[in-house]
Amino acid sequence: MADRKMYEQRTERLLQPLVDAEGFELVDVEYVREAGNWYLRAYIDKPGGITIDDCEVISRALSDLLDEEDFIDDSYILEVSSPGLGRPLKKDKDYERAMGERIELRLYRPVDGVKEFTGVLKEYDGEQVTIVPDDGTERTFPKKELALIRMAVEF
Repeated sequence: MADRKMYEQRTERLLQPLVDAEGFELVDVEYVREAGNWYLRAYIDKPGGITIDDCEVISRALSDLLDEEDFIDDSYILEVSSPGLGRPLKKDKDYERAMGERIELRLYRPVDGVKEFTGVLKEYDGEQVTIVPDDGTERTFPKKELALIRMAVEF
C-alpha cells in the first residue's frame, strides 16, 4: 500500500508541470491492480473537455519521464484520460467546483438502511459533506464514511 501511494505521488509531481504547460488540470493519479495487471492512470481535464489528442500529448511526455525516473518496480499499463461524466470528488477544489451541483454518494455502511444518496451539494468543510436530496431534507455525512462521491450523471 505504501508503494502505491508513493508511486501516485511521484507520478503526480512529474505530471503537474506537463499539464500546467498545456493549460490542463490534473484531476487525479491512481495506481491500481485490476484483472492481474497494474494500471497507472492519470486523469486530466480542461474547460470544454479533454480530447484524445490531448491525452496522447500528455501520455507520450509522461511515459518518457517515467522511463527516465524508473521508480515503479512492477510492469504496468499507463493510461491518460478524462475523468468522465461521473467525475469523482477527491480534492477540495473538486468540492468547491461542485457546490450547488447534483452529486451522488455511496456510504461504506447504510444509514437508515440506505447506502446511496443523490442530491445537491450544499456544504463541504473538509470533514463533512452536506447534500439536499429531492425531498428537501438536508443530510450531512462524515467524509470518512463515504466510499464514493461523484458528480451525478443524468440522462
